Amino acid sequence: MAAVTTVSFSALSQSCSERRFNVSSTRALASNLEGFRFRTCHYVGVSASNSTSPALLIRCMSSLTDVPTVSETKLKFLKAYKKPIPSIYNTVLQELIVQQHLMRYKRTYRYDPVFALGFVTVYDQLMEGYPGDEDRNAIFQAYIKSLNEEPEQYRIDAQKMEEWAGAQTATSLIEFPSREGEVEGILKDIAERAGGKGSFSYSRFFAVGLFRLLELANATEPTVLEKLCAALNINKRSVDRDLDVYRNLLSKLVQSKELLKEYIDREKKKREERVGSEKANEAITKCLGEYLYARQ
Repeated sequence: MAAVTTVSFSALSQSCSERRFNVSSTRALASNLEGFRFRTCHYVGVSASNSTSPALLIRCMSSLTDVPTVSETKLKFLKAYKKPIPSIYNTVLQELIVQQHLMRYKRTYRYDPVFALGFVTVYDQLMEGYPGDEDRNAIFQAYIKSLNEEPEQYRIDAQKMEEWAGAQTATSLIEFPSREGEVEGILKDIAERAGGKGSFSYSRFFAVGLFRLLELANATEPTVLEKLCAALNINKRSVDRDLDVYRNLLSKLVQSKELLKEYIDREKKKREERVGSEKANEAITKCLGEYLYARQ
């Protein structure tokens, strides 16, 4: 399996003409993002039969009111980060936050470090090149907090998984069930829950997290992924399909960014030519003025 492509985002200029380009570029990008949707199911079943106690019904209805709407999550994000975000980045963020909201409040959802690694990988690649490291981190903080989770935990767990994977081989990676350690314990817990002994909610972020582990261990062969999925009780066909979608998304993002960079470069060159022409005109005018003054 090929390595996941790294997305490099060029800094965006804030001129009016560039913002007009962003509108058309963003519309195209929005259509490309349609494939990167999480397969989730978001519902709570409440039986109205005579055997259901009133107290149980009240508790069920109460739990429904505790779940924020997508609009509330998006509003919370906008309140936490009030600066304007360039449209080509904002389109991606808004699409992801809607999908992650549906996944976050799914009945079977439970946070785990592999999922965190997957999200951090996606976020860092999508936002690479965003103007200002401080702003990029502030957006990350606002995004995770809008989902009522802890951004620091995401970063810490992602780093922990990366450091562990970097010290592994293809063999040791898939032999985690027979070994002891903090990360091995995390993977065992995931395997147990995914095997039907607890709550587990598979997502594309989880698939990306798995591939990132393989990538850091220099073990991206399909056979290794197959064995790791088997050890974790994860459907490999789902992982393969989701990684294909992810790579396709990154490829389209790269194309969009390249088009935007070309446009910005052209506009910059035009501005430089205009400035050069204006300076030349000023020089000619000055020389002519001096000549006329000398003739007097």
